[in-house]
Amino acid sequence: MDSHKHFILHKPFGYLSQFVNNQNKRKNKWLLGELYPFPKGVMPIGRLDQNSEGLLLLTTDGQLSHYINSSGIEKEYYALVDGLITENTIEKLSYGVTITSNSKAYRTKPCKVKLIKQLSHIPLADRSVRDPRHGPTSWISLTLTEGKFRQVRKMTAAVGFPTLRLIRVRIGATQLNLDSGKVKQVEQFQL
Repeated sequence: MDSHKHFILHKPFGYLSQFVNNQNKRKNKWLLGELYPFPKGVMPIGRLDQNSEGLLLLTTDGQLSHYINSSGIEKEYYALVDGLITENTIEKLSYGVTITSNSKAYRTKPCKVKLIKQLSHIPLADRSVRDPRHGPTSWISLTLTEGKFRQVRKMTAAVGFPTLRLIRVRIGATQLNLDSGKVKQVEQFQL
């Protein structure tokens, strides 16, 4: 029997994917511990930046965390991008693009990218990111097997379509289906 604790969280926009604020520049930031009374030793598996939202897995099992982060498990993101993205641009993203990672040029691995026409199957709060008068937008799905720092945002910017809103909707077979900020304890993750 697994004595570790596992949690699924829909991380809201504005929260840091951490429990301790140990940096002077991050004063007055919202932390994960404010959402739920997690037991000691819980850690996020991967991260979502403060301006991203969506599925976040948490565990007390460091080996499981390492496995999920390093084994090439698919992570799917929905990105609202600036402009009407084209099939040609979607194809470029799927083959991989060059971004900067750790101050060096890095070619992303091939990934699955598609245009999203309907979002009713995912519980998204109506959070407006900008006024429609500033131009059209598009939603795309990107499924990656790697996770460089701010990778999706860097990828969409590299092809001329900056990300306006980013939501992780799936890690392996575990899908986002919770209300924002709600926490669910589970026996194990579906990978």
